[in-house]
Amino acid sequence: MSVVTLSGRARRLGDNINTDYIVSSRRKRETIEEAALTRYLLEGVDPAFAASVQPGDVLVAGRNFGCGSAMEIAVTVILAAGIRAVVAQSFSRTFFRNAVNNGLLAVSCDTAGISEGDRLVIAAGDDAVRVSNETRGTVIEGAPLPPALRGIVSAGGLAPYVRRFGRLGVGGKEGTA
Repeated sequence: MSVVTLSGRARRLGDNINTDYIVSSRRKRETIEEAALTRYLLEGVDPAFAASVQPGDVLVAGRNFGCGSAMEIAVTVILAAGIRAVVAQSFSRTFFRNAVNNGLLAVSCDTAGISEGDRLVIAAGDDAVRVSNETRGTVIEGAPLPPALRGIVSAGGLAPYVRRFGRLGVGGKEGTA
């Protein structure tokens, strides 16, 4: 089975971070190039946020992350900034599916014990997702990803998965989607 393991510095956000907070609609009038839009990442929440992002950072949020419109570009801008995972108490369904389809690991778990700057190691395996907070010495159990979704994320998204296996459901033990 595919196991997805990532590590990075926690970047703490609150509840109800909508897709327009992730990248403002007004910025998309200028360009839709993800790399160019990364400089505006979460500017409505913190104008200095984008400049402080380091590759490998992990977004950590409360409830309802990615609510609002179903803008796939919100996910692709996060990825373009070098962020490979979002850990939140809950996600909007459209954001979650856009995340999986683009290879962004979206982990649902209790985030109350994670602070800005904590060092996290995320392991999404066969039957569990574990978020280890190395700074605090704690482990949080997350909602497991079905094998098919874990396989898509592990491949880097839906398009790379299909390129690799030719179609859904043929990736060995990754399951079917």
